[in-house]
Amino acid sequence: MDEEYDVIVLGTGLKECILSGLMSVSGKKVLHMDRNSYYGGESASLTPLKELYEKYGMGDPPSTMGNGRDWNVDLIPKYLMANGRLVQLLVYTNVTRYLEFKSIEGSFVFKTNGKIYKVPATDKEALSTSLMGMFEKRRFRNLLVYIQDFDENDPKTFKGIDPNKSTMREVYTKFGLDSNTIDFTGHALALYRDDAYIDEPCIETIKKIKLYSDSLSRYGKTPYLYPLYGLGELPQGFARLSAIYGGTYMLNKPDCDIVYGENGQVCGVTSDGETARCKMVISDPTYAKDKVKKVAQVARAICILNHPIANTKDALSCQIILPQNQVNRKTDIYVCCVSSTHQVAAKGFFLAIVSTTVETDNPEQELKPGLDLLGKIEQKFFSVSDVYAPVDDGTKSQVFISTSYDATTHFESTCVDVLDIYKRATGEDFDFSKMKHNTEDEGQQTQN
Repeated sequence: MDEEYDVIVLGTGLKECILSGLMSVSGKKVLHMDRNSYYGGESASLTPLKELYEKYGMGDPPSTMGNGRDWNVDLIPKYLMANGRLVQLLVYTNVTRYLEFKSIEGSFVFKTNGKIYKVPATDKEALSTSLMGMFEKRRFRNLLVYIQDFDENDPKTFKGIDPNKSTMREVYTKFGLDSNTIDFTGHALALYRDDAYIDEPCIETIKKIKLYSDSLSRYGKTPYLYPLYGLGELPQGFARLSAIYGGTYMLNKPDCDIVYGENGQVCGVTSDGETARCKMVISDPTYAKDKVKKVAQVARAICILNHPIANTKDALSCQIILPQNQVNRKTDIYVCCVSSTHQVAAKGFFLAIVSTTVETDNPEQELKPGLDLLGKIEQKFFSVSDVYAPVDDGTKSQVFISTSYDATTHFESTCVDVLDIYKRATGEDFDFSKMKHNTEDEGQQTQN
C-alpha cells in the first residue's frame, strides 16, 4: 500500500466503482479501498436473506421464506433506462459481458382516485389509455407526436416553441393539457421528482420524455431494465473493469483517513498505520464527513410479498410512481417490485420497495399511500437514510465526493453525478466514443 497512485477511490458503491473503472481505462494508476468486506456500500445486495434480517435486528428469517441463498436484496433498488446513460456506460466499457439483464414488465402511475394506470408513452397508447377522457387523450397524443418529431437541430420541428426559452408550462398550455395529464407527463415520463421544472426551459423535459420513449422502443413493455441477481452485480462489474486495467482493490480497510498537504490539497490516505500517496481522491460521503452537508432524508421500506401487486396484471416486476400532487406532497413516492424472475427472491416471493424524500417527523407514515398498494405484507424493513452532498466542487482540495442516493427508482440522477465528478476531476467531459475504442482494442466480447 505504501506507494503513489494517481487516484485513490474510497467506497465501493456504484458511483465510486464506475469512476474507478473509467479512471483505470483512461490510464490512471488507481487504488480502490473500502472499510467493508463486501462491494456495494450503500447500494449493496444482501445475500443470504439472513443478512437482511440481521441488518434490521430481526433475528433469523422464517423457514417459510425458502432457501436464504435464493435472495439478493438490494438496499437501494433502482432500474436502468434501456437507452439511458448507465446502459451507455455499460455498453461502451463492455461491462455488459459480466451482467445479464431482464426488462421490467410494468410501468404505472397513481391517481387521486386510488387506482394505478399503465403509463402511456406512445401515440397509440395515448388513445387507448383509461387514464384520461377522450378529448384529453387527443391533446396528450398531439404532445407526444410533437416530442417524437422534435429535433433540436431542426428549427422547423419547433412549431412556434423556442426550446431554450419557452417554459414547459407554456408547452402544456399550447397543447391544452389538464393538471392530471401534466402530473403524469412530468413525473412518470420525464421522471421529475417535483414541479420546479415547469417554469424552466422546455428543452430538458423534451429530452427526458424522448429518452423514456426511446428506451421503451428498445424492449417493448417498459423502458426499464434490471440485472439478474440484483444491483450488487453492477459495482462488481466496474470493479473488474478497473482490475483489468491495473486497478488495485483493498477491502476490509478500517479508518481510511484522507491526508492533506500544507496547501490544503490531498496528498494521501492513511489506513492501518500505512499511507498511500496520491494526487486525487474520489470518495463517497461517509469517508469525508467534514466536506459534506446533510441536504435531505430518504425513507425506504423493503417489503417481502408472496403475491404480485394488485392491478398490475400480475406483473412479476413493475414500477409505480405516485406524483406529488396526487398524494398531497411536495415530492413523489416510488414503488418498485421485483421477484424470482430476476433471481432476487425465492420462488413465489416478491420484493417491493417503497421510497420517498422525508417531509415530516413521521417518515414511515409518509410511505403509507405506496404501502397501501402492496396488499398483504409478509415482512417489512423500514429505514431512514440521510442524503449528503459535498460542500464544494473539490477542485481546490482534489477530493471529489459523490452525493448520497436519492429516492428515485431509476439511475439517471446517479449518472449525472458520476459524469459531473469525472468532468471536475479530469477537466474534460467523458468521451463515450474514445471509451468504446479503448475497450474494443482489448478484444473483449460483449454478451447479454
